[in-house]
Amino acid sequence: MAKQPFYALITGAATGMGVEYSRQLAARGYGLLLVDINPAVEQVARQVTEQYGVQVRTHLMDLGTPDAAEELYGFCHQENLPVEVLINNAGVYHDTDILNDSVAFTRTILHLHVTTPAMLCRLFGEDMRQRGKGYILNVSSITAHIAVQRLGTYGSTKAFLSAFTRSLHIELKDYGVRVLAVHPGAVDTGLYSIPRWLTKAGLATGFIVTPRYLVRRALGALFAGCPSVTVPWLWSKLLLLVVGCIPTVILRLIRKTKLF
Repeated sequence: MAKQPFYALITGAATGMGVEYSRQLAARGYGLLLVDINPAVEQVARQVTEQYGVQVRTHLMDLGTPDAAEELYGFCHQENLPVEVLINNAGVYHDTDILNDSVAFTRTILHLHVTTPAMLCRLFGEDMRQRGKGYILNVSSITAHIAVQRLGTYGSTKAFLSAFTRSLHIELKDYGVRVLAVHPGAVDTGLYSIPRWLTKAGLATGFIVTPRYLVRRALGALFAGCPSVTVPWLWSKLLLLVVGCIPTVILRLIRKTKLF
């Protein structure tokens, strides 16, 4: 099998949207470097190789540590894997009161959602700028725009990614590097503890989208040079509009009555 000239690096590639990013980028002809802490990424690599015939490498590591970005960047240079597409997808969905989390978990999610993706952008972004071509996709969330209970840590870290990506998009576009922030709403990845019938209803109405649909929209926007994309657009915008109109006193009342 011929060696691919450039690679797409996908973090959090073992499950959910990471698997779909792997498939769709392989379909575009990219070699892949799949990074995850979950050994199941090896099976994903085998399936993608069999289906698309591209070269796929894997790297097992914990991205929720202070020096993870430097370690991964060093690995790519040591193995001579030039990265043309960087997909910062790794993360954990989390809806718990801030003070109910352990200090260790708080530190991990901050590294996973803030330090590691920002440093990967910094390190690989410099290579892309010198090369005059590259693509960076950072997975944020519509919760980046929602400051409510139990989403304090998750939403705030995603808000950082959203703002950081916008700035990077402006800085790098004239150098031939495209940078995109993806703001997913509800996606059928099995993260939500809701009945399957409710998920099916959400899919039927478009409130919930499939990973395949979201990734297709995200990659389309990335290669078109867009700064951001929200999926699903209509339902997400309506949700943000409604939540944005709720005053803090009402949010406290909702919490007190345990409605949410």
